Amino acid sequence: MAEELKPGTAETGFEHQDLSPRGVYIFLVGMAVGVILVAVVLMGLYHATDAYLRQHQPPQSPLAPQTQADTRQVSPEVINAFPQPRLERDERLEINSFRLQEEQVLDTYGWVDQKAGVVRIPIDRAMHLIAQRGLPTTPKAGNVPASEVNVVNQAAQRSDTSNMPVAKGKKKQ
Repeated sequence: MAEELKPGTAETGFEHQDLSPRGVYIFLVGMAVGVILVAVVLMGLYHATDAYLRQHQPPQSPLAPQTQADTRQVSPEVINAFPQPRLERDERLEINSFRLQEEQVLDTYGWVDQKAGVVRIPIDRAMHLIAQRGLPTTPKAGNVPASEVNVVNQAAQRSDTSNMPVAKGKKKQ
């Protein structure tokens, strides 16, 4: 059989050299210096590119209003001059204000067209009125309202062939 190995012998054991804390600290400091160095280089590249683009910006059209020297910055007045739909700046804020405006319209009384006398009422009130009164129905002028008797009479008149002339060669029974 194989020999039993005793603890402390060369064949068994543990690693006698562990990583020292000093090495870990040196690595972390080097990593932090590297991150800071990369951030500084990227900021420098960004500012250099920005300065280059400012200098090489194409001239504005002579038809465009000369209100701003830097066309990359857009004021709110210029944004409102664009036709709808516009790009959103803050989606959550804009959708919340849009929903509040919709709820205001749906839940309050107000004029739709004051000259014509058209008003709007809250949805709950409209549902209550429809449940109470039913839907308004008005027949059109000159038309007979559809009923089973009228529909059957019209179908019978269309299918009546008793007054039609008989074709040659056929006898009328």
